[in-house]
Amino acid sequence: MKKSRPILWFSLIAAVAVTGYFGWQRFYGPDAAKTQTAQKGPPRPVAVPVTIAPVQQADFPVYLTGLGTVQGFNTVQVRTRVDGQIDKVAFTEGQIVNQGDLLVEIDPRPFQAALDQAKAKKAQDEANLANANLDLQRYTKLGEFATRQQTDTQRSTVAQLTAQIAADEAAISNAQTQLDYTQVKSPITGVAGLRQVDIGNIVNASSQTAIVSIAQIEPITVIFTAPEDQLPYINEGQKAGALKVIALTTDGKKALAAGKLAVINNQVDTTSGTIRLKAVFDNKDHTLWPGQSVSTRLLVRTLKDATVVPDDAVQHSTNGLYAYTVNQENKAELRKLKVSYSIDGRSVIDEGLSPGQQVITGGQFKVQPGSLVSTAVASSTPGQNKVRQE
Repeated sequence: MKKSRPILWFSLIAAVAVTGYFGWQRFYGPDAAKTQTAQKGPPRPVAVPVTIAPVQQADFPVYLTGLGTVQGFNTVQVRTRVDGQIDKVAFTEGQIVNQGDLLVEIDPRPFQAALDQAKAKKAQDEANLANANLDLQRYTKLGEFATRQQTDTQRSTVAQLTAQIAADEAAISNAQTQLDYTQVKSPITGVAGLRQVDIGNIVNASSQTAIVSIAQIEPITVIFTAPEDQLPYINEGQKAGALKVIALTTDGKKALAAGKLAVINNQVDTTSGTIRLKAVFDNKDHTLWPGQSVSTRLLVRTLKDATVVPDDAVQHSTNGLYAYTVNQENKAELRKLKVSYSIDGRSVIDEGLSPGQQVITGGQFKVQPGSLVSTAVASSTPGQNKVRQE
């Protein structure tokens, strides 16, 4: 009995160990993990969060963009037409002067003296003509008692004095014109630039230095260029009416003014393959200024009922352009695209999409064809990422 007790205890301990081992294998071993996986089923795929927008059908304006330079509608370099000393400057630099306003006055005294002299000469010749006419009348009344030679000579004297008076009138007109030139007036309405001469300076008609420049800014023009291959579309649009032109800041962020295309240059620049164009703007608020550089947009035509998507939806790859659409099962589908125009954050799709479809505009870097997606509708308000979760 004493020998059988250890054997009994050993048997009990062995039985407990075997039971524990099989129990651990059942609940915690590899077979247990397989059993739990089989009971739970395959793992559910994780949805990729993306932003979507609808494919729209809308009219799409086609603009030609470029760079231009603002020029005054008319620009005049005001110079003197007579020699003399400047006695008066009647304008302020930078002010708007009207046509006919006095700008500068030159010493008029020498020209006034010349005018008075021409008038006196005419009065003298008129007196001589009156006396010659009286002599002619006397010779005529004498009849045969006056020789024919005397009568003809006197008649010739009258004609000469008559012509002399006509010359005197021309001299008076010229002297009056020279006197008027002493008052330099604005030939156009515009903005006066910086003054180039001061009071007391001597100016000459032969000098190339202008007294001041005046630029007309209402209206004002912008000179810009367009590619020569767009010339047929421009000419076609001009037949229906003047094409709209928008002037913007050089960074393209702020619109300055809207005008109309006025002139297409008469030849293409063969060195650059461009055509020069001129647009006219009312410029009532003076947002455009001569010499200013601007960006331009020329509205060539408008595509009716075009298929339009946000630019963010169009992706680039080595195989071309593509976009992801979302089907009714919220799965992504890859679509190859053909894009004709991209302006102001919108692209025109020629092939690959149809109006009413939903395209992914954000989060594409995590998307693969067939991926389950969680969509948020893109907002048209800048700075707002989404308006509705789906």
